Amino acid sequence: MDPVIIVGAGPVGLTLALALARQEVPSVVLDEGPGKDEPRPARTVVLREDTAALLERLTGMPLAELGSRWAGWRSMRRKQVMREITFDETGPAPLHIAQHVLTGALRQALAGERLVKIAPDNRLDSLEQEPSGVTAHTRGPKGTWWRGSYLVGCDGPRSTVRKLLDIRFPGRTAVERHAVAALRTELPWPDQALLHRVPPWRTSGPSTGEVTGRPLPDGVWRLDWLLPPGKDLVTPELLLARIRETLAGWTEGPTPPYELLDTGVHTVHHRLARRWRAGRVFLAGDAAHLLGALGTQGLDEGLRDADNLAWKLALAWHHGPHEPLLDSYQSERRAVVAARLRAADQALPLVRGGAGLRAVVPGSARGHDVLLTDGHLGHGALGAPGAYADSPLAPRHIEAEVPVDTPPGAPVTDVLVTAEDGAFVRLRDRLGRGSLLVVLVAPGTGVWERKHWVTAGIMPRLAAAVTALPHPAELLVAETYPGAAAHTVLLVRPDGHLVTALSGVRPADLYAAAEATLGGPTRTEATAGSR
Repeated sequence: MDPVIIVGAGPVGLTLALALARQEVPSVVLDEGPGKDEPRPARTVVLREDTAALLERLTGMPLAELGSRWAGWRSMRRKQVMREITFDETGPAPLHIAQHVLTGALRQALAGERLVKIAPDNRLDSLEQEPSGVTAHTRGPKGTWWRGSYLVGCDGPRSTVRKLLDIRFPGRTAVERHAVAALRTELPWPDQALLHRVPPWRTSGPSTGEVTGRPLPDGVWRLDWLLPPGKDLVTPELLLARIRETLAGWTEGPTPPYELLDTGVHTVHHRLARRWRAGRVFLAGDAAHLLGALGTQGLDEGLRDADNLAWKLALAWHHGPHEPLLDSYQSERRAVVAARLRAADQALPLVRGGAGLRAVVPGSARGHDVLLTDGHLGHGALGAPGAYADSPLAPRHIEAEVPVDTPPGAPVTDVLVTAEDGAFVRLRDRLGRGSLLVVLVAPGTGVWERKHWVTAGIMPRLAAAVTALPHPAELLVAETYPGAAAHTVLLVRPDGHLVTALSGVRPADLYAAAEATLGGPTRTEATAGSR
């Protein structure tokens, strides 16, 4: 069968190629560039816990050593510290990494991957679809025709794939603008990220009064200044003045020594493609959506696109088209991103509304700080990973379903589990292999060797039920899971979202839930069952 064609060699396209390869699906990555990325220290990304774990699982590299996991977060207003968070106490820190470093790690992981071909200097200019596949043509020094089973456009905001499909991309332009600088210096809060609103030293022209500082390795910081509405040019003189006054204000003295490494202007757009699928062609990442206000990172959502789509494409590639499953990619991912865009659009007028609202609503400034912090750190409506509660793949009317702390459709909590070979591993480490995961919560199993309990109690019946599922599944055992009683059975999708939690071993309910997760019975199976 023909490989999957991936248009675009940014982080989303490269991640999708790796995710498909882990499930034995070949791909061709069409890279319009020369095959390497220009170092830009001011162009960085913030990854949440689950997306950082996804990339580490795919690349096999400790990305935390290439980026910075912050020790804490500090929110300030004028001279007052509004909130301080220490990540060791409240949970894992986000991972802050330069985008060219991340892309380099992905390219390095792909260098020895036999199922992935990266084709540099190939810019897409046409594509055609037939019932059996996709044909794409590229121009450039190595331009040619390419034949694929499916095609995924990961080619950014100006996506050629989206334009060739004539898919509308409505939304808002220049929701926010930020002046950005990457510099090496020493600040009073080593390894702590901070958000400073209405700093008392504002002297360098008009400003909305907000600056964010995010540490990177080797004493490097990325600083972002929120610019006032309009299209005023950010001159080098203005940017240098902002750097000097900010550093002097934070250190409460003369401007400390610094080395300016890179600068830029980051413009936030909010756009959402009308369709994410057209036949055998899909959109992912910035080709499908643009978002980024209040700390929400577009790349983070793009990586979740790749994770969601990879296992569905792999199943269709190995077992034939399963249209409800492929359709669910758009249903699930577009709904999540749309909800985040709505939340940001509702919050922005409140947060940026000035002093008027603070005069009317007591405590609103502190509430705004919580809202902003949640967005930056990956919590709440502005930052938390989306759940597929209304997914067309969600099973219906399962009598044995019981509540746990993870709602159906949400990402599972990463707990320690015992694998089928007896090894103790993290639950998240078993994701991305194309298999469903069945997790039995059995207190006490962690202190006994697997051979003593694998054939005892309910285990044989559960193992038989797992073997009979309509898709390969791995049986895991956990001592505990948040909110789960003993003998709760969790069914988890290959991308780590909870399908359902069942009370005890219920083979019929487990089978029905697994079948729904795959989009229901195939047409052939349904026809055979009706005879």
